[in-house]
Amino acid sequence: MNGDPGHFGPDSMMWKVNKEITVLFGGARALLMHAAHPLIAAGARQTSFYQRDPWKRLIRTLSLQNSVTFGTIEEANDSATRINRLHEVIKGKDEVTGETYDALDHEQLLWVHACLQLSSIYFYEQTVKKLTESEKNEYHIENMLAAKLVLVDVSKMPQTHKELKEWVIAKSRENSYLVYTDVAKDVKDIISGGPVPKHIKPIWPFISFTAFNTLPEEFKKIYGIKTTNIKSLILKFNLLFLKFTRPFLPPFFRLIPPARWARQRLTKNPNLRFTDKAKI
Repeated sequence: MNGDPGHFGPDSMMWKVNKEITVLFGGARALLMHAAHPLIAAGARQTSFYQRDPWKRLIRTLSLQNSVTFGTIEEANDSATRINRLHEVIKGKDEVTGETYDALDHEQLLWVHACLQLSSIYFYEQTVKKLTESEKNEYHIENMLAAKLVLVDVSKMPQTHKELKEWVIAKSRENSYLVYTDVAKDVKDIISGGPVPKHIKPIWPFISFTAFNTLPEEFKKIYGIKTTNIKSLILKFNLLFLKFTRPFLPPFFRLIPPARWARQRLTKNPNLRFTDKAKI
């Protein structure tokens, strides 16, 4: 398995985007977007992730993305299978809205997938470089395979990155689609500076600030985040600082560990070339 490039390989847009450490900042933003959806929140309430271990949901989401992107095919499929089995038992009636939540429901699965994709692309463009529409669509098509692995019905998905973004915006503007529940409050408190692991404490204030202040307006309203000129200026400065300093950083500080490990795995078989894109 040493030479296994996984479902995508180093020539893919999935590797290009997801390898950047600053793209991980999008995980906190995506978690806030997830929690604003009352049915996603209901599933989290059932499993009590936020009460038992406030980092478990964030780490689980990012770990799945990294395993699917950089792991071998076996590792990626195993990670997706574990998530799917967990999702099988997450269902019931939401105590807040009275609606049914189901972790295997297509729209609820798509919401989680879409918020993470939009946040990943957003932070890549803000801290690395702009992507063309063609590149974003290439990422979107590749990421549809990742979505399929966790049982999203890709035949019902928006077919371009722009359409996916428009779908999220349209849904978030529907009456009562976003709700500030107890789970949303818990997530807000966690991102604001809850029990942060020691190794990320020094940079967490920046991650928290960017997570809240890069949210779309509909989500800012839910969380009570006010946009001000000074906040906008600080945000712009910090993102530009990351973008301009990034090329001077060694890989250890620029690339996430799974991406570095995957490169090491592939260099053990230097005769392999990976140019074929993932097929859905």
